[in-house]
Amino acid sequence: MSLFPLWERVGGLKPGTACVPAHWSYGTVRPHLLRACELVTKKEASRRVLCLENPSLRGTTFVAPSLFAGLQIILPGEIAPSHRHTPSALRFIVEGEGAYTAVAGEKLPMKPGDFVVTPAWAWHDHGNLGDKPVVWLDGLDTPFARFFGAAFYEPYPEDTQPLNRPEGESVAVYGANLIPDEFHSDGHSTPVLIYTYERTRAALDSMARAGKSHPVHGYRLRYANPATGKHPFPTMAVTMQRLPAGFAGQTYRSTGSAVFCVHKGTGRATLGEETVALSAHDVFVAPPWVPYAFAADSELELFSYSDRAGQEALGYWREQVG
Repeated sequence: MSLFPLWERVGGLKPGTACVPAHWSYGTVRPHLLRACELVTKKEASRRVLCLENPSLRGTTFVAPSLFAGLQIILPGEIAPSHRHTPSALRFIVEGEGAYTAVAGEKLPMKPGDFVVTPAWAWHDHGNLGDKPVVWLDGLDTPFARFFGAAFYEPYPEDTQPLNRPEGESVAVYGANLIPDEFHSDGHSTPVLIYTYERTRAALDSMARAGKSHPVHGYRLRYANPATGKHPFPTMAVTMQRLPAGFAGQTYRSTGSAVFCVHKGTGRATLGEETVALSAHDVFVAPPWVPYAFAADSELELFSYSDRAGQEALGYWREQVG
């Protein structure tokens, strides 16, 4: 009859999941990315991505219950054909220059440290006009779409979409703390399609000069939707933080799943009971309600994305310091 007595489960609600912390050393993963280039052509795989699958979530491709993470590599002269999907996506550029992403008709040249926005159901394709491989971290909210039964995908009829917006338009129009008077937000993703590291670094420099660092996060900035002041995506929050050399942070935990990528520097992350060494481009995940803390040997910069935006919208978000 598919019935169950609820009274046997009363009091069973508690934070956290069975998901475990995990760490991927870029020095270990990078050779596999290069090997994938030898084994798989762009015709055989429209996106040459190695999924960072959490060991506790085998078979899902997910890094956390609510998030996807993968490292994508594109070789000189290659094009990753245009498509669109309902999951929102971000790109954090890890290595190399000369590549671009085209999103919703705008070409976005990418450099290391840049954060690129791909809103839900926006056409997007990638290309590498340089002479070296380019690698970036893909972050998606695919588990959200799967949970709601709303995961749609559609390939574009051609390899690339028409570029009908000037290069740099989204930043020029929406990225100066001003928005056109006639602009009306759809309430979803940010209209800014790329947040350059050049601007992020300048903001972190100003923040570091201006005040004392946070005992957990050091100097941390949240990427914001200029139309709302909220997160760039309805589901995902995105941040960049800087930890000064010698920083030893307090323990912290939250109900969110958070994926981190080391932009530069060295240090350590204590994730639950385990401490891992961090170096440039490493990726790691802190699952819900698992305590973590950071220590910086040299100046350490961490890019991260989490499901905080979705949790805040639902009234679930909680955090705890110490």
